[in-house]
Amino acid sequence: MNIPATRPLRIGIAGAGLLGRLLAFTLARAGHRVDVHDPAEGPEARGAAGWTAAGMLSPLAELETADEQVFRWGLRSIELWPRILGGLCAPVEFRCDGSLLVAHREDLGAARRVLDLLAHKAPPGHGALPTPAAELALLEPALRNGLHAWLLPGEGRIHTVQAMAALAAPRPGVEWHWRSPVEAVEAGRLRLRQGPADFDWVFDVRGVGARPQLPVRGVRGEIFWLQAPGVDLRRPVRLMHARYRVYLVPRAPDLVVVGASEIESEDRSPVSVRSTVELLAAAHSIVPALAEARIVHTETNLRPSLPDNLPRIDTQPGLVRINGLFRHGWLIAPGLVETALEAALGAAQRPVQEMPR
Repeated sequence: MNIPATRPLRIGIAGAGLLGRLLAFTLARAGHRVDVHDPAEGPEARGAAGWTAAGMLSPLAELETADEQVFRWGLRSIELWPRILGGLCAPVEFRCDGSLLVAHREDLGAARRVLDLLAHKAPPGHGALPTPAAELALLEPALRNGLHAWLLPGEGRIHTVQAMAALAAPRPGVEWHWRSPVEAVEAGRLRLRQGPADFDWVFDVRGVGARPQLPVRGVRGEIFWLQAPGVDLRRPVRLMHARYRVYLVPRAPDLVVVGASEIESEDRSPVSVRSTVELLAAAHSIVPALAEARIVHTETNLRPSLPDNLPRIDTQPGLVRINGLFRHGWLIAPGLVETALEAALGAAQRPVQEMPR
């Protein structure tokens, strides 16, 4: 189905999570008319998985559980994020000065296995750089002495809460329909409670809400916000351990986000005692000053995951389905949206490319 690049289209989007907000922003910038429907009470309702994330942008580190396509989308997204954020009406914290993998001496064997896997899966020219103790002390003075460390250049972080809010701000060309669940999605049509709505193109980005049309499941994730004045953590840090992975991500002015739990459950209840003890003890083991931090927020949510834990784009005339972002949402979303729009509407519909650097 050939779509003339010069004709404004009427676009319907099912779902106002990260993907829905990015699609609305991008399509409106291209001059299209966009209607976004979501069951949430409003733009600040935190039901979407995009809210419950630390915002690590780690294409190389994620190769442990992903494939090269996710890696490529991650690299592309790191290029696109500054251009996207430059078009928003509110500032969003964003940095790309690398991330660190660290391991305790007793876990060095498990860390080596992860590093070998990353080296095997990464394209030439991409790899983790061993970081001697003296260099590590300069890069991250808050880390415990005696850790083994590897620097992943070019990786970074984004403030997910700021970005979610800014992407849903009022914008010409976008109508946000809150408390408007989509009952079914068809080519060129959203089936709503009040009846069908017809569009030139429809995008289904409902996450776990896309069932039964997609075999998507929810994977529970839990995060902690720690207020830690005086803790000088400068970049994302992942602790490699034989049993679990724990990440710490700094947020200005004095927050550290701790997470990494992945539980095969669709339970949205508050964080568990096990996660609290294990994740925070692990975080304290590499940043001793966190002993005096205060837990100011905890959150759980469901990451939409397909059977292979990899993202998927399905395109047919009038309909695009995007789902299965799993734990990679903030890492790959801009690149994934760019690929989906190119497949559906053609390369001429990619306005993000034209934004000033």
